[in-house]
Amino acid sequence: MLSIEPKEISTGKLHGYLLGAVAPRPIAFASTIDENGIPNLSPYSFFNVFSSNPPVMIFSPNRRVRDNSTKHTYENAKKTGEVVINVVNYAIVQQMSLSSTEYPEGVNEFEKAGLTMLASDLVKPFRVAESPVQFECKVRDIIELGNEGGAGNLILCEIVKMHINDAVLDENERIDQHKIDLVSRMGGNWYGRANKGLFEVPKPLATLGVGVDAIPENIRLSKVLSGNDLGILGNIEKIPTEEEIEAFVSGSLETKAVLSSGDQNKLHLWAKELINKNEVLSAWKVLLAKQLF
Repeated sequence: MLSIEPKEISTGKLHGYLLGAVAPRPIAFASTIDENGIPNLSPYSFFNVFSSNPPVMIFSPNRRVRDNSTKHTYENAKKTGEVVINVVNYAIVQQMSLSSTEYPEGVNEFEKAGLTMLASDLVKPFRVAESPVQFECKVRDIIELGNEGGAGNLILCEIVKMHINDAVLDENERIDQHKIDLVSRMGGNWYGRANKGLFEVPKPLATLGVGVDAIPENIRLSKVLSGNDLGILGNIEKIPTEEEIEAFVSGSLETKAVLSSGDQNKLHLWAKELINKNEVLSAWKVLLAKQLF
């Protein structure tokens, strides 16, 4: 048996052991707003519900291990005292993952992830319209566990209003666990899906992904591509050039055949197949080819 005293290993290595051992963990998709009204959206898996009366949830945006900096979510919650916690189901897992990219302060992660801002009723932060359950919360307290990289900042959130999509309710207005299709965080790149088992979501690029907002509108509004497909497409560092697209099409008989059909849905289905094969750059080239040929 491997036995470890936390002080004997690096914080990063300890963090990996903790995430691998304490799982599955629910995901708090936390929406905040800064004092200038700029939205922020980011996921946290150090999260759970801890009280029903009063209804209180706790999540922790830890200090970054690499440079001991604090996260925008923590800073906004501390300054404004409000947060919305959105739950994450399988339908938005890729967009949720993309939103965890370390975009600069002031960048709207709703737009980068291709998610819809929905006005809250009692607090200023926006809800994620695509999330099946959203909790409007007031911050009761913030407990700072340390001042070194990796230290937690426990944000105690009291629910003042919750919103549940009718589509996940059964005939008795209870949440149907099959319909809500929640996902949970595991160690490494692994996630859990209710009743489906493990699946992998590669971590967002260390460099910045272009974001869903960089995808042309006719592709974003596709009747074939899902939010998860768009999230994957948004997590590339650079959009292919015209020369790269032309070279790809000239060497792909299937792409040529689909393009010649003039059927956009067929083109998007072909791109979706490539996304499922993890050939994301090829999918981009297929989708952009129609604009060149």
